[in-house]
Amino acid sequence: MRKNDPTHDVYKTMRSPIGELTLVASDRGLCEILWRSHRERGYRPDAREDARHPVLLQAERELREYFAGQRKTFDVALDLRGTDFQLRVWRELLEIPFGETRTYGEIARRLGDVKATRAVGAANGRNPVPIIAPCHRVIGASGDLVGFGGGLDVKAQLLDLERGARSFDFDRPG
Repeated sequence: MRKNDPTHDVYKTMRSPIGELTLVASDRGLCEILWRSHRERGYRPDAREDARHPVLLQAERELREYFAGQRKTFDVALDLRGTDFQLRVWRELLEIPFGETRTYGEIARRLGDVKATRAVGAANGRNPVPIIAPCHRVIGASGDLVGFGGGLDVKAQLLDLERGARSFDFDRPG
């Protein structure tokens, strides 16, 4: 597990159709995408603002393209920080195709441990780069939308976007 290095992490805030997002990066890649509620709790006071950092600019551009319906995969480098198990779960998230969903149990099976469903859920809940590592594509065994840091309404909006059932007006943030 790599620890956060506050001397090198930078951030910028971007408007999006689902609300304001804070992007946090290192020179290695994007570390986090934070919802407003994370920032209000003082979640990353150690990072310094740098609206011109190339990783942050690329992440913002790719997110804008995603919300506009012009991007299905992301190319921005990632600097994910977590336990070995969390990293394995997050890598599985990155493998879920655009417009498709997986259950927590399916991910646990792919990781080789059918009993790890709850642990997968916990790791999914700690996903530092939602949307890019698409935790919104993970659903309950019954097909219900469950657990999402941005709220279930945002999860539904993202899934609808990917199914082509909605579009976002970038000039009117959510």
